[in-house]
Amino acid sequence: MKKLTPLLNHLTHRTKLPFLSPHLRHFSADVAPPKDPSNKFTFPPTYDPYGPTPPPSQKILNLADQIASLSPQEIKQIGPALLLKLNQPLPRTMSSQGFVGAQASGAGKGEEKKKEEKTAFDVKLEKFEAASKIKVIKEVRGFTNLGLKEAKDLVEKTPVVFKQGVTKEEASEIIEKIKAVGGTAVME
Repeated sequence: MKKLTPLLNHLTHRTKLPFLSPHLRHFSADVAPPKDPSNKFTFPPTYDPYGPTPPPSQKILNLADQIASLSPQEIKQIGPALLLKLNQPLPRTMSSQGFVGAQASGAGKGEEKKKEEKTAFDVKLEKFEAASKIKVIKEVRGFTNLGLKEAKDLVEKTPVVFKQGVTKEEASEIIEKIKAVGGTAVME
């Protein structure tokens, strides 16, 4: 047994740490030197990407005091007054329909030009016969690539637009097919 003890010690030592290799040894705590805490990077208390800025002049400080003492109504008048003084155009107000200025400029051009012909049309299902409801649902499914339940819900919501942005010829074909199965569709 005395002869086997060194061999057993050698084998048990090798089986406990088979993954350690000489190049990984320097990461262990007994080999790696302790880290120096004074070598740690610290961030500055404030970071300004544009560099230091000079302090405001006395003229600017007086102006800020005067603006702060104004009433809210007077503060609202500062922007337009500055724009006038600097010869800048006043900002256009927005309405719920879009830009007011775009509507005003579009009205003048619309009178000079002829009304452009519409190229994209919507097809609206107005009504259908109760007996042909299933056929209408099948046709609507074919035009819209909807599932059976979605197409059924869509047909039951009549009058409803079920196809948008199609050419006049496509819209005419769709209307004819809907008429053939017992429905009424219109082009918008």
